[in-house]
Amino acid sequence: MKRTIQLAGGVEELFGTLDENLKLLESALHVTTDLKDDQLEIEGEAESVDRAARLVDEYNGLIREGRVFSNGEVKLLLRAALAEPDIGLRKAATPSRSRVFGKKQVQAKTPNQRRYMEFIEKFDMVFAIGPGGTGKTYLAVAMAVSGLLTKQFSRIILARPAVEAGERLGFLPGTLQQKVDPYMRPLYDALYDMLDADKLERFLEKGIIEVAPLAFMRGRTLNDSIVILDEAQNTTSEQMKMFLTRLGFNSKAVITGDITQIDLPSERRSGLIEAMDVCGGISDIAFIHFNERDVVRHNLVQQIIKAYESFEGGAPGRSGAGGSSRDHSSRERTPGDRAAGDRTPRDHVSRESDRRGSSK
Repeated sequence: MKRTIQLAGGVEELFGTLDENLKLLESALHVTTDLKDDQLEIEGEAESVDRAARLVDEYNGLIREGRVFSNGEVKLLLRAALAEPDIGLRKAATPSRSRVFGKKQVQAKTPNQRRYMEFIEKFDMVFAIGPGGTGKTYLAVAMAVSGLLTKQFSRIILARPAVEAGERLGFLPGTLQQKVDPYMRPLYDALYDMLDADKLERFLEKGIIEVAPLAFMRGRTLNDSIVILDEAQNTTSEQMKMFLTRLGFNSKAVITGDITQIDLPSERRSGLIEAMDVCGGISDIAFIHFNERDVVRHNLVQQIIKAYESFEGGAPGRSGAGGSSRDHSSRERTPGDRAAGDRTPRDHVSRESDRRGSSK
């Protein structure tokens, strides 16, 4: 079957760099495309051609409405629409609901990101596990800012364990705050992206927004707050238990981490991995697992993550200490999934176990 669709504009963005967007469409739906002037010819099986044509028609509709997309944005929208046929390109490009994010317009770019934002609204505690560049921290900060500006919460508290990423930084000069600021820099960057500098400085001075090392959480009860623990894979078991028990009334907690990038000493088990085991059966806690398809950085980052996963999963002698030997799924887990069967929402734990074993 063959169909021809007149393009309304945005041809360069639709095709992408070196036609990568069209190649994505072709490989996912097993169709071929050919551009003749401003007309796109699609050929393949009838069902696949119809679906591809619907996506291009939706893209045309968005262009006619004055929407402007970059090459990368079109690729992310196509990926989301292809991953979940019920979504479609228009729905993927439209926020599920109106939210206030300060000076920044923030929108989920993948189905997992959309679910992540919905989980933060619905559940009081959310674990987000996945590789860097998937928006785990950025979206959590955006949702926190939205909750603060709409007066759902009176405070935002952002925490990170102060663990060096494989380096030895030695003694840093300056005050305590100046010593820990380099570890907190990614959190400040996200906040400055959402809020005007003057407003953010006022919030920081008044303690409405607090950015602090995880150790500063000990002994506190956090009420009317949204609390984000970033880089949670670098917490110890004791630190993670301490953090999870800080939650007070009318508060939410978001815990983010990448269990393939643990910087703890090899003999210490990650508190994030342990928490995934321990809290897996609690129905009011949501877990979401990101993968390389959710990466919104440079295209090479996705390929690098996939290459490392293949290398770490296939290298010999990667078994043993630090993790768990039981089988686990790589898909996202929700409370409904746990009620139906497997109650342990662990993803890639054996890979971390293997990594630990090989490093000893």
